[in-house]
Amino acid sequence: MKIIDRGGGTPVVVIPGIQGRWEWMKPAIDALARRCRVITFSLADEPTSGARFDEDLGFWCYVEQVREALDAAGVKQAAICGVSWGGLVAAAFAARHPDRTASLVLVSALPPSWRPNARVTFYLRAPRLLTPLFLLASLRMYREIATANAGVIRGFPAATRHGWRVVTHMFSPGRMARRIRLMESVDLRPELSRITQPTLVVTGESSLDRVVPVHATREYAQVLPHASTATIARTGHLGSITRPAAFARLVVPFAERAAHDVDTRRRVG
Repeated sequence: MKIIDRGGGTPVVVIPGIQGRWEWMKPAIDALARRCRVITFSLADEPTSGARFDEDLGFWCYVEQVREALDAAGVKQAAICGVSWGGLVAAAFAARHPDRTASLVLVSALPPSWRPNARVTFYLRAPRLLTPLFLLASLRMYREIATANAGVIRGFPAATRHGWRVVTHMFSPGRMARRIRLMESVDLRPELSRITQPTLVVTGESSLDRVVPVHATREYAQVLPHASTATIARTGHLGSITRPAAFARLVVPFAERAAHDVDTRRRVG
């Protein structure tokens, strides 16, 4: 499996969203790598991932991919950070592998109660055929990008850079649709009761997240006993890439404190 392993210090594993490509998160990865050791990858069924996707495991193949990335990096335990759809993978990993999870970070994450709404269901009918319409609808994200960059004009270069990452690391409508359909047979809500690790739930502002409602992501804080919440101002769903430095300032100290607490408990024990 091809893993991206950068920086030094407290290890943080970052799991990409529904589009599956780590490259879309590059601003966040670069910001984290300046302050910690960041490990990431493309999802297992992406051709560039170098991993094998097990059809029989389905969704759980992505969960096991996190363990394989830790093994490949020689890391026993890390902060597990899931972005958007990747938050489901991160939460499932924390539940199934508590010994490998020092802490959990859920960034604008889909909650386990999530089910496709009418808009998503529409795209699932013919994901490849409807890709142009999907891309056109993505223009609604520009308000968030402009707000994060202090204005419409200043937001244009940032939007151009993100658009270039999308074009040069193109998503697969078919694989995205499959990832959504895999959730139809998986109920992660019972899994949440197993999570005891410190958890940070990160969102943008409610008025700017046009993908996952902030109140939906914050469902995690209602059911996880050790969860706290944080908001990245002036952004919405894309906060980890529109304001990567602010994102890193939230995640790294949280991961460092959790890692320190784990080391302290080990020494005392």
